[in-house]
Amino acid sequence: MSKLKRKLASMIQSVIDRFTGSGLMQEENTSAGERYVTPGIAQLLRQAGAESCVLLENDGALPLAADGEVAVFGRCQLDWFYVGYGSGGDVKMPYTVNLVEGLQNAGVKLNEALLETYRTWTAAEDNQIDHGWWGHWPMHYPEMPLTDEIVRAAAETADTALVVIGRAAGEDRENVLEPGSYYLTDDEVRMLESVTRAFTKVVVLMNIGNIIDMSWAKAYEGRISALMIVWQSGMESGNSVADVLTGRVSPCGKLADTIAIDYEDYPSSTNFGGLIWNDYEEGIFVGYRHFLTKAPDRMLYPVGYGLSYTSFKTEPFSLQAGEDGMEAEVRITNTGERPGKEVVQVWCAPPREGLEKPVRVLCAFAKTRELAPGESETLTIRSESRNYASFDEECHAFVLDAGEYQFLVNDVPAGSWQLEAKLELEHCRTLCVSSAELRERILAELPAEIPAVQHGPHFDEVKAGRATLEDFVAGLSDKELEALSRGEGMMNSKLGVAGNAGAFGGVIESLRQKGVRPIITTDGPAGIRLQKHCALLPCGTALACTFNTGLIEALYAKVSEEMTHYGSDVLLAPGMNIHRNPLCGRNFEYFSEDPLLSGKMGAAAVRGIQSRGHAACPKHFACNNQEVKRNTNDSRVSERALREIYLRNFEICVREGGAKVIMTSYNKVNGVWSHYHYDLVTTILRGDWGYTGTVITDWWMRKSHSPEFPGLRDNAYRVRAQVDVLMPGDMSRTARKYRSDGTLLETLGKPGGITRGELQRGAMNVLRLLTRLTDHQT
Repeated sequence: MSKLKRKLASMIQSVIDRFTGSGLMQEENTSAGERYVTPGIAQLLRQAGAESCVLLENDGALPLAADGEVAVFGRCQLDWFYVGYGSGGDVKMPYTVNLVEGLQNAGVKLNEALLETYRTWTAAEDNQIDHGWWGHWPMHYPEMPLTDEIVRAAAETADTALVVIGRAAGEDRENVLEPGSYYLTDDEVRMLESVTRAFTKVVVLMNIGNIIDMSWAKAYEGRISALMIVWQSGMESGNSVADVLTGRVSPCGKLADTIAIDYEDYPSSTNFGGLIWNDYEEGIFVGYRHFLTKAPDRMLYPVGYGLSYTSFKTEPFSLQAGEDGMEAEVRITNTGERPGKEVVQVWCAPPREGLEKPVRVLCAFAKTRELAPGESETLTIRSESRNYASFDEECHAFVLDAGEYQFLVNDVPAGSWQLEAKLELEHCRTLCVSSAELRERILAELPAEIPAVQHGPHFDEVKAGRATLEDFVAGLSDKELEALSRGEGMMNSKLGVAGNAGAFGGVIESLRQKGVRPIITTDGPAGIRLQKHCALLPCGTALACTFNTGLIEALYAKVSEEMTHYGSDVLLAPGMNIHRNPLCGRNFEYFSEDPLLSGKMGAAAVRGIQSRGHAACPKHFACNNQEVKRNTNDSRVSERALREIYLRNFEICVREGGAKVIMTSYNKVNGVWSHYHYDLVTTILRGDWGYTGTVITDWWMRKSHSPEFPGLRDNAYRVRAQVDVLMPGDMSRTARKYRSDGTLLETLGKPGGITRGELQRGAMNVLRLLTRLTDHQT
């Protein structure tokens, strides 16, 4: 990279950092000794990274022999991808452990001559990494050209070769069908060719955040001894991966996504990347639902797949099922020679009668403790029937069709249940099909105004239970109600810790005098994004591959402690969107193609974050499945697919995790931006699911008029949908001080205009959050 190009990139990034209060190129003026690390978090990070590793192939080369020498190829051994780029990964880590450091920490003997060659090459100025700038980050790091002489020299003393292939991921851009992104580069292919010619034991590690093309693995069958996806697993990455390579931890991760033979095999491949809209023509047949049902021969590796260093026997010995759900008792026995953990997956094969359905769906899962050879554990696993129900658009209900429901545990038949007649489990409110119908619904559901009083109680009286929220809101002025409907105005608010994402709540002095303090938000989910040193977690996809909800909850509980330390109230996490297509640039932040796995992982993260009196903010509600044109793109999706796939994970997160805040997405859903979507936010989220928390926008929003109420626009249109808070507050991305656009109050009291009751309702949604948060000193 030239000096001029590097200077230009630095200048561009510094402009971005000025408005965000954070950034990859910012440096904090602290010494290493001042770099705070939450006590106990490093151990959990290391465990999560190790449990996320998915072993795809192994002929016995792993674990590494204790006394053998290892030659490591690929620059990522030093220049590791710890996480993806963007707001969800831009965390200032107190330290990092790359692969080489992790192997050295584990006592692995490395080929020092080869290592020194890589160190010298990567340190050269012309080979420095160009991190680019926002949305223009690298897809990969250019590989060091290898000569056969270098490889042969390493093979003379080393028993095993480790080949590391890495990929970046990033917000506001997609991965692309090109070498260096979805496909291997020529240099990577040459590296594989040269190394597999010279070594009989070759282990390939995939340091990735998104699924990439893996079809090349079959071309090297017999030449590659082991293949493992080690993900982007945070600041403890090197230690985590070394634990698995050396056998300290037996691999126990399972794939959270299907790996197809070809990109074109994915059902969304013909309807992804649209600049105006994407038709979700595949409906509910996303990921494994499609492959198992319609293309079983096009899977390279299925969801739930992953090898171990040991073996397990699965014995389902009791199953009870009925209209409410299923309960299975399962005994797992370690029949191998090494200790290890096993994931228990319960699948339901529904009847073929009635609605078109996948041949089977994941309905429950659990993970054993570490079992010694010969040791057993009995688990009781439950699933509500909603997890294998179908949404019937004709009766607007989740239903179970008549017929036989078969259950399998780790592919072992566990029993079945016969339903004699179609059962309607849960009725949902219909979604409006016309503007006139939606107008009628909104008018019928307008909240009553709380009569105003001149002097209401102090907010401390509300928190103490001596006054109601209604009492307090009755004493608020129009100006104060408007202030509660938006953030302070910009990121890196002076009301909170340096580098915060913005503040809402007590953003004006009169509210603070009445006891309403500012609510400080910080970016996530891979840690807390601040101008402070914070722990960097494994990416969302890696966490999902652990199938360990208890571990995820414990890890995020430590993040909650870090929030307390720095004064953050709301972590903008977890990322919840479904992996509809492997090219989505932000998939690394999200969990899985499966809504149940995504929902359970999200709920665990929420419980952890909120365990210390803070708030989680699951995002992006909903159908934010592509980054290109994300602010204008329309996700066109059927109601059935919406409710079964793209909302189901959020529903689980809300109902089981108790999320206090939800963030809407940038995109449109069936023609309406999410931050204006009454049926999405009020009808489904608040109505069907009973959500009583706060809803905020993603940072900034699109201007628009309401089709139902032509005089209503922008912030009034948003508040009418019960999207309570515009973040970070100002409609302009470059504002340094809040300037009202006037759109919230301009129609107050006018026919068809915003009502005071709506302003009060939104204010109560915000203030209710404040009663649920732990106070802190900033």
